[in-house]
Order: sequence, then structure tokens, then C-alpha cells
Amino acid sequence: MRLNPVQAAPAENPRVVPLVIISPVRDESQYLRLTLDSVVAQTARPVEWILVDDGSRDATPEIVREYAERYPFIRLEIRQDRGFRKLGGGVIAAFNFGRDHIRTPDYRYIAKLDGDMSFGPHYIEHMLAKLEASPRLAAVSGKVYRSEGGRYIEERHIAEQVAGQFKLYKREAFEDIGGFVEHLAWDGIDIHRARMKGWETLSFYDPDAWLWHHRIMGSSDRSLYVGRLRWGRGNWYMGYHPLYALATGLNRMREKPYVIGGLLMIAGYVGAALRRLPRYEDLEFRRELRRWQLQRLKRVLLRRN
Repeated sequence: MRLNPVQAAPAENPRVVPLVIISPVRDESQYLRLTLDSVVAQTARPVEWILVDDGSRDATPEIVREYAERYPFIRLEIRQDRGFRKLGGGVIAAFNFGRDHIRTPDYRYIAKLDGDMSFGPHYIEHMLAKLEASPRLAAVSGKVYRSEGGRYIEERHIAEQVAGQFKLYKREAFEDIGGFVEHLAWDGIDIHRARMKGWETLSFYDPDAWLWHHRIMGSSDRSLYVGRLRWGRGNWYMGYHPLYALATGLNRMREKPYVIGGLLMIAGYVGAALRRLPRYEDLEFRRELRRWQLQRLKRVLLRRN
């Protein structure tokens, strides 16, 4: 097993694949070159990579332009600045802006990629091979890790949860589920909508297809504590069963920020419930989600007894 986020040199004679990548970026100059270098090193390169600048105040646009001059498949699109970083809905609004600017009519795959990631040169090649091996497989990702104190820490997700940092879909499946919703819970709703329509999703272990996340998930706006509260509110919006929301918070207590992070997730959910904040409007989706969650809780409890 190779756990090494070292960047590779640009690939020689890469295969161009019918994949369009869209990256909403805002103030990503600290890590963006890692992501850019990872994509240009791929043995299988996308036919288009659209980076949507969503109001950066740093050197993000200049960095993208620098790479676009050297690599014609890279393109910068500027979206009007809303004046602040809006996670969830804002990210997907920028993603959809990028979709509106796709120039390749016959692409077969579409991906959302964050600007703080890196990965080895065979990542896209292995993801597309996995998708092609299964007709009902809608979306895939490798597993996500970050470096912490000299160790590699996995960002834990169930197998069906494709990493939101690099979601790679078959185009027909993506269009079948109606794309991503413009809300915090977008990267959970899409997975369950795919399941309801008979598709499968998968994040899997592959020694040549790790994803390296260069900051803790949920920490990109204000603080990690605010991120955990926001995560809880997203669970409320999505339609989580209260027992599953509680179990999720308890489970996340094992991650940084230890204990308090899970409590904040629970508090975010309860606070949203008490304030009767809006929920995802699809009642059938919410009923099916709760049924699936209760079944999963039951299986977990049976395994422990």
C-alpha cells in the first residue's frame, strides 16, 4: 500500500478522455498548484477542465491563467463575486455556472473537483476503469486522506459515499438524478437520489488512487467548529432521522475536534429542528432516506450484539 502524496511530473502523451472536470475555486492559492499539477500529471486527461473563480481576493485567477497558457484543456471562467464564501449552495451554483460553459457536446463523464486536493497520476484512469466495469455504477472516488502529525488520517465515509472533493459521474447517471442541489447537503442528496433510481455509488481503496485533502473537511470557512454546526444543519435539511443524526454525531466524536465536533453536529441538527428551518422538498426522498437509515442502524446494532 503506497501512501505518498508526492506530485508526479506532467504525463508524456496522456490519453485524452471524454471527461469534463469543473472546479469551483475561491481563494485557493495556498493549495491550488497541487491540484493543477495532479491533473496535468494524469495518464488520462480530461477533454476540458473548467475552473470557475467565484470571487477570489488572492492569486487564484492568476495561477489558473498561468497553467491555462501551457495546457489548452484548462480554462478559467469568472463568476460575479457575491462578496463572501458561500459553502454548499454557493459551491454548486459555481459548479452549475461551469456546466453552462462546457464546450464539448459529447462528453461521457463529469466531475466536481475541489482546489485543495492532490492525487497520483493514475487516479482518473483507475476511476474510469471502475465505472466502465459496472453498467449500474453511477459515481466513484478513491478514499480521502490528510497528513497530520506525521501520520496519514483517513476521512471516514461509508463505501457508498463518494468523496465530495472529487465526485466523478457517468454523464447519464448525473443527468438522471438531476445534478447537484444548491444546498449544504448536496453531496449526500446526490448519492441517495442515485440509489433510489437504481444506480450504485462507490468509494474504494486503490493503492494508486488515493485522494489527498490538504485541510480538514469542513474547515474552509471561518472555523472547524462552525463547519460542524453547519454539517448538522445540512443533515436536518437532507431529512435525517433523529436517531441517525444522533448516531452520526456520536460517531464523529472520534475525529477532530474530538468530542466537541460531534456534539456540535448534533446541536446543529437540533437547533435547525427547533427553528423549523426548511428541509429538502422531496418528501418521497426523505421517507426513503429515513427507511434506509433505520435499516442501517439496525444492521449495526445486530453486528454488535
